[in-house]
Amino acid sequence: MTCDRLVCASCAGRVSEGRCPVCRASRQRLEQQEGAFTALTPATLIALLVALVAVALVAHGLAA
Repeated sequence: MTCDRLVCASCAGRVSEGRCPVCRASRQRLEQQEGAFTALTPATLIALLVALVAVALVAHGLAA
């Protein structure tokens, strides 16, 4: 989620503008949350999916 469209309940301004301390704190918190997921590109997700399928196939092959 981005803070482009969020409106602050404290000052009624856009959170992205950071008019008041509440806006700035919310914007900072959202940026930190987004930072955790920026490394998950579509290529990374596909690689993780392929690895998961490979592990499942190996585990199934060992069980048989």
